[in-house]
Amino acid sequence: MRFFCFVILATTLLGCTNSKTNPSKLLHYLPENVSVIIETPSLETLRSNLKNNDLVNQFSKNGIYNVISSKLDFCELLNPNGKMLIGLGLNTQDTLEFSIVTKYHKDLFLRDSLEHYAEEQQEYHGKSVIKSTFKNQIVYSTVIDSVFLASSSINSLDDAYQNTAPENELEKIYHTTNADKTLSMTLKPDHPFMKSLFLNDSLSYNRLTDYTALDMDVNQNKVVFHGITNAADSSKKLINVFKYTVPQQNQMQHITPSNSDGYMSFTFGDYYVFKDNLIRYNGNDSIANTTNLFENIIEVGVIYEGQNQAVVLNAMDVIATNDALLAEQTKIDQYRQVDIFSFSQPHLFADTFTPFVTQNGFNTYCVLDSFFVFAQTIDMLQNIIVNYQNNTTLSNYGPFIDTRDQLSSASSLMLVCNGTALKKIISSSFSEALNLELDDYKTSALQFVYDSNFAHVNGMIGKSKAKAVEQSVNEEFSITLDSELLNAPQFVTNHRTGQKEIVVQDVRNYLYLISNEGKILWKKQLHGPVLGRIEQIDIYKNGRLQLVFVTPHRLYVMDRNGKDVAPFPGRFNDDITQPLSVFDYDKNKNYRLLVTQGENVLMYNTQAKMVSGFTFKKANDIIIHQPQHFRMGNKDYLTIKTRNKLHILNRTGKDRVVPKTNNTFSEEAIYLYKNKFTTTSDDGKLIIIDVRGNTAIQDLKLSERHHIYTSSKTLVTQNDNELSVRGTTRALDYGNYSPPKLFYIYDKIYVTLTDFQSQKVYLFDSQNEPIPNFPVYGNSLIDLDDIDQDRNLEFVTKGDNNTIILYQIN
Repeated sequence: MRFFCFVILATTLLGCTNSKTNPSKLLHYLPENVSVIIETPSLETLRSNLKNNDLVNQFSKNGIYNVISSKLDFCELLNPNGKMLIGLGLNTQDTLEFSIVTKYHKDLFLRDSLEHYAEEQQEYHGKSVIKSTFKNQIVYSTVIDSVFLASSSINSLDDAYQNTAPENELEKIYHTTNADKTLSMTLKPDHPFMKSLFLNDSLSYNRLTDYTALDMDVNQNKVVFHGITNAADSSKKLINVFKYTVPQQNQMQHITPSNSDGYMSFTFGDYYVFKDNLIRYNGNDSIANTTNLFENIIEVGVIYEGQNQAVVLNAMDVIATNDALLAEQTKIDQYRQVDIFSFSQPHLFADTFTPFVTQNGFNTYCVLDSFFVFAQTIDMLQNIIVNYQNNTTLSNYGPFIDTRDQLSSASSLMLVCNGTALKKIISSSFSEALNLELDDYKTSALQFVYDSNFAHVNGMIGKSKAKAVEQSVNEEFSITLDSELLNAPQFVTNHRTGQKEIVVQDVRNYLYLISNEGKILWKKQLHGPVLGRIEQIDIYKNGRLQLVFVTPHRLYVMDRNGKDVAPFPGRFNDDITQPLSVFDYDKNKNYRLLVTQGENVLMYNTQAKMVSGFTFKKANDIIIHQPQHFRMGNKDYLTIKTRNKLHILNRTGKDRVVPKTNNTFSEEAIYLYKNKFTTTSDDGKLIIIDVRGNTAIQDLKLSERHHIYTSSKTLVTQNDNELSVRGTTRALDYGNYSPPKLFYIYDKIYVTLTDFQSQKVYLFDSQNEPIPNFPVYGNSLIDLDDIDQDRNLEFVTKGDNNTIILYQIN
């Protein structure tokens, strides 16, 4: 990558225009010591792009820029109307020399009345040559057969006069460049301008390949390049270890954390072919081991994280690869339900895959689907697990997605890196310390795709555009409780701050209140598990909120410090069978607390007294959903649902609406959808009842295992792995899904559900489109809100068995 920067710098001061001429003929005039050839159809356009390119501007702060720019000041005197070639190379004194070749025309070389310019005509080997001195730089130029040549060395003109055809391989690869691209460059073997394109110094360019030809597009924020590279078998270059192998689909982006420095990946269709090629390259039996660990591997990757690395094996046969590790099953830890094992062969990867892998110390590993991850530290392994489960890997990272469009989906050798790693790669080829600020270069990439006797090259060095809203999903904190969680965590309101806090219960029936910064404020042991959702009331009508809920034999009201509010808790001998229902008919804080026991409904006030005016005492069968309250106009409607009957009552418990239906009902809630009572039958039909009891049935083709959720205007259905929002249906991966839930926040609808099988939380908008960067890791249905009043939404979910996780959507 350092060379790409060098080439950009070398062309920065070339202020010229378009041309059309025989490129092969122009190539013949370049001297033999040229090791890099730059070509452009429009140097004026190129110069404009380079002047605005951020990377070039950053190099302008460094000494190397001044050296190159002074060498190329001569180009300010040229006004070509033809294609131009620039050759760069070192002389025997290791001094940079350049040569320029283009079609001659009478207005090409403009130098009348120039300041800081002098010239003299001189003879050289019987040829007329102009020696120009401009800004203390000497350039020699001449015209041969209507071709203009200029060089910093007069000796280079000898080669031009001979017009000797270049070596065959150079000419062949040169012809692969695209004449319409902003910039093309061709690299000869063993050129001296860069050490490595990779973080691994053992993968030097000169060890990698011989000839390379690239077409490059340069704009304000990025440099994109495509081309080919090849090396003769006799040259013993590393690129040929991919010979007779088929490039595989790269999967490393799906396991590499977005907060890492990047990764390197190499793939092969047949490990044994690759192994034999690599043995021949290394010239020894360094891979002569007896392990069968790699037999079913199609991709090997190295993840970079500061000074640490992790090796990843992508297996096409997970069972066989697991079998190869049967002797390595010593479990040393478990993290997020992922077992972590020790590995007794920390040198195996360097011994097997040198020079691609050179570090040792990979002594722990875990398995994540088809990925076998071997790390030098458990911390790095845990970071990989977290990002993999949270779906915050590079594959879902915006800058990588932008870069991916310039790449092939399959490659033989690939590097992806962030700004920190990019700076390290560039700096490794310069003796001076470079002043580069590359933090905004979130993802750059280089890729080699081996074909028959050559490899395609793709890549991009890019600055990521700043976004007003990044829409990333970040884990704010993860709290481990003393015991496993019993229910899903939920938000409650802190009446002092107006912000949200978290309540959750563990299997020992301890109830926890946790601040939105992750601090456990208190825990209290209850008499049994909480049924349903915890509600909040203002029992004293003073703005202070209490928690109110039921367990199988208690009705609790607690203040925010976890203390019981007298005269509660209420005690019950018979089982409470449904969550507590809280009604506030007139929004005046005269609460009604409804306790369900089988067929019976008991209504209490906030003094724990039975409300005598409520006459409904018993349903005809077991009540299958907690009582609900709706308000339409100035009328209240209370619903109590059994399997065979829906009671729609007034405040006193008398029938207000008698539904005209004999359907068998499901356990789904009643919703007020489009001003009509809406639920489903047990065979999945939508039942719609108006205030006169008229009933309509809609067959939505739902199975018995269905769920619905509505707002006043939006209907959500979930049928096995199909989610429908406002009639738009999306097929999800097969799994074990929670019922869907709908949130309406800041004038926007969100629909969520969780796959317990894959431990993924999904979030969709009102059009059933996924919210960016979902799904994420989670083991329960989420609660979603703006918990700290910054208009960024947060959600809480269960992580591991005893862990809750708070995420933020940016």
